[in-house]
Amino acid sequence: MEELLQWMEYIEDIRQKRKVRHSLKDIVVIVLFATLANADNWVEIAAFGEMYQDYLRNYIELRNGPPSHDTICRVMGLISPEVLQRLYGKWQELLNREEGKVLKKIIALDGKTMRGNRRREEKACHIVTGWSREDGYSLCQKAVKEKSNETTAIPELLERIQVKGQIITIDAMGTQTKIAETIRARRADDVLALKGNQGTLYEEVREYFGDKEFQKGIERAGNYKRTVEKARSQVEKREYYQTEDIKWLSQRKEWKGLKSIGMERKTIEKGEKRTEEYRYFISSLGNDIETLSRAVRGHWSIESMHWHLDVTFREDANKTIDKTAAQNQNIIRKWCLGILRLSELSLKNKRLSMKTKRFVIGLDPIRFLEEVLNS
Repeated sequence: MEELLQWMEYIEDIRQKRKVRHSLKDIVVIVLFATLANADNWVEIAAFGEMYQDYLRNYIELRNGPPSHDTICRVMGLISPEVLQRLYGKWQELLNREEGKVLKKIIALDGKTMRGNRRREEKACHIVTGWSREDGYSLCQKAVKEKSNETTAIPELLERIQVKGQIITIDAMGTQTKIAETIRARRADDVLALKGNQGTLYEEVREYFGDKEFQKGIERAGNYKRTVEKARSQVEKREYYQTEDIKWLSQRKEWKGLKSIGMERKTIEKGEKRTEEYRYFISSLGNDIETLSRAVRGHWSIESMHWHLDVTFREDANKTIDKTAAQNQNIIRKWCLGILRLSELSLKNKRLSMKTKRFVIGLDPIRFLEEVLNS
């Protein structure tokens, strides 16, 4: 925490110095700590700063006392989201600096709309994030006007982060030839989802895997994996198929670096009810069913992160109008999610959910913030 506080000194302050009463460092620390302690909006964050100002002075100066909620929101609207994202990245670097080599990481790209940010005359912020599944950490993000703009944001995100040697996963909206070319140019691999919006390509892959003889051949070749899990009073079976037999694909030459296609069949059994779901993919990976299945399942991590933003941090209920302040609060929430994920906070040796961890910290911030920040 001490090193991170030193890095906060380098946040660029564009305000007129003679009018500054509260430092950027003070504001960011208050927002970060308050968000961990179950504060969701600017009024609650300011109340936290007022209630625990003596404790906060262990970390920040607060030379003019705690700031008001209007001041906190206004200042958070002045900080560049790119700068705050780099600060968040510095925290992750401090955590990872002792790590040795790791397996290929899954980097999932997907977007989420901040619904509470919508106004009658303008659309809500839609944030496209690059999420490291192994680290549980946001590598980068970019705000766009709406979901349809994700395809323009993805190439820019790929340029911002080090993806060489890693695996990029994207949902069907981002499965486009130019995006695949960008990934290959960055010397990364990809696993891209297919849906009906890919037209002929989707139909050809779906029909191929619908042939039982082809499925048996893939199983015999060892390019098949099956997992069974019990969750929420139901049994979930996942079967993965992969093949490099793609010379017959009519659009194969349009997809630079395409080496294989894959399918996931998910069977859910709950009592007498049985349902099946199918998902299809194209990939630059050669036959490697372990890696493909890890990438397909790994993309779920970014969807889980989006779920936590809504459920654990109640993001969609937040009514912040300022787009920049809203984006920065989104970064802070992801940062807190990473801190909570790493913390070993428990009660009577019972593991707590992310949401309950925030609630518990809010009950006694002085005790539990120290435990979380030093874990």
